[in-house]
Amino acid sequence: MNVEETGLPEVLLVEPDVFGDERGFFMETFNADRYREAGLPHEFVQDNLSFSQHGVLRGLHFQNPNQQGKLVYVLQGEVFDVAVDIRAGSPNFGEWTGATLSAENKRQLWVPEGFAHGFVVTSDAALFAYKCTDRYNREAEGSILYDDPEIGIHWPDVEPVLSEKDAAAPRLAEVSTGSLPRYETA
Repeated sequence: MNVEETGLPEVLLVEPDVFGDERGFFMETFNADRYREAGLPHEFVQDNLSFSQHGVLRGLHFQNPNQQGKLVYVLQGEVFDVAVDIRAGSPNFGEWTGATLSAENKRQLWVPEGFAHGFVVTSDAALFAYKCTDRYNREAEGSILYDDPEIGIHWPDVEPVLSEKDAAAPRLAEVSTGSLPRYETA
């Protein structure tokens, strides 16, 4: 397993070991001991799966309280996946990083607690999986406008298909600081 830092130090790109031959392949999508040794969380409480058509953009979502760290990957198709640091007081506040995740490249992205998360489907369709460190809490959910110009995410050239909620999300500057996660120094 190879783990690389991204443009944001806490967001990590994971390349699991894949063993393949003419019959297909085998890989571990998660192993608590190996992920712990690599500095990733090893306790997840909820797994989610979503299926979306080309152009569907989900995000940018977060929870506070009940912040969720997410280990995300694609089982079918391809997405461009994004994490945005929204921790009030963070030296990286409002900065983003992104990665292409696909069934072909088998990469995973670790999106830590305190980050907003989103993705857009760049293939015909995508089956997207994620492990979460806390349970979904409707009362704690929040969202930020996917194309907030102050964040400046460079999304792929895809006409986005949005939910009403995501289309009406506020810009980061419009979200009260009290609603955002706080940056904690070690």
